[in-house]
Amino acid sequence: MILDKQENILIITQESADTIELVKKIDARYNEVQNDNIIVNLFSFGNLTKSDLVEFLQLSKKHRVSKHSFVIVTNKISTDDLPEAIMTVPTLQEAFDIIEMEEIERDLGF
Repeated sequence: MILDKQENILIITQESADTIELVKKIDARYNEVQNDNIIVNLFSFGNLTKSDLVEFLQLSKKHRVSKHSFVIVTNKISTDDLPEAIMTVPTLQEAFDIIEMEEIERDLGF
């Protein structure tokens, strides 16, 4: 797990193809990252399934309740196939754009 912090955004990049272990690692260090917007970059994963991404559901919900963004970067699974609480985008730039839009919405009280 590689962590890269840019202002209030933490980019987590995982190179081994085990989402269950990644979720456990993030959860174990959650107190350290709970005040940041989180981007989980899974772009290097060769194969991903819907069930792989659903592993992030509870973590995503918990993070969004605390008024922070949680975005997964992958182009392997369509957003339409996932629960609404899991935000996925195909590129890192789109993840930054989503976070910017969500911060504006939070500032406006939406």
